[in-house]
Amino acid sequence: MRFAIVLTAGLLPVSTSAVAAEVQVAVAANFTAPLQAIAKQFEQDTGHKVRASFGATGQFYSQIKNGAPFEMFLAADDDRPARLESEGDTVQGSRFTYAVGTLALWSAQPGYVDDQGNVLKKNGFRHLAIANPKAAPYGLAAMQVMQKLGLAETLKPKIVEGQSIGQAQQFVGSGNAELGFVALSQIYKDGKLSSGSAWIVPGDLHDTIKQDAVVLAKGKDNPVAAEFAAYLKGPKAAEIIKSYGYQLGGQ
Repeated sequence: MRFAIVLTAGLLPVSTSAVAAEVQVAVAANFTAPLQAIAKQFEQDTGHKVRASFGATGQFYSQIKNGAPFEMFLAADDDRPARLESEGDTVQGSRFTYAVGTLALWSAQPGYVDDQGNVLKKNGFRHLAIANPKAAPYGLAAMQVMQKLGLAETLKPKIVEGQSIGQAQQFVGSGNAELGFVALSQIYKDGKLSSGSAWIVPGDLHDTIKQDAVVLAKGKDNPVAAEFAAYLKGPKAAEIIKSYGYQLGGQ
């Protein structure tokens, strides 16, 4: 009997580790909070972990091309995943749109940004934060908005660039910039702003921010990568994604 108990105890860790596994995911900074919530739910439902790194889409593309060990890529655009697909760096047929993003002009100060964005035209601020438009699609969208409004040259001296949309939000949140263009998902939850004041930018002022996910070649033999991709398309993930102000890919 003693032998049987020792044997069972010895087998338990092996069995658990065989069932639980993980996937390494590169995630666009705008999707930080939703991904963390989805990953928590995914772990509760499956026992598998999502090991996520957050940053700028353009930087992740370069890292993936240079051999970074990511198995999935959740980008802030549809261009880089499509490029990786055409270059043979993905599991063919795995690319899909997981969210459509919304741009917002935000200040940490209540009442600072009006709901029409006229604060930009008044030009009474010292610094305007945006993400690097070459690396971050939300930064590119911000530049498109200013160009469409005829304010690009006027506001150029006041722009401070973050490496990612996450850093742009930090500039505003810390007060180093009075306002900045961020992803709505960073400042919004369940139908309301979490802090400050904001203008939700109309979609016709910039290109659609279509965010694609793809299973990378390094995740080809990891079943958790395919399982997490399927989970992102499911109802539990959809509910979380919409709660942060995104539209779903099929909408």
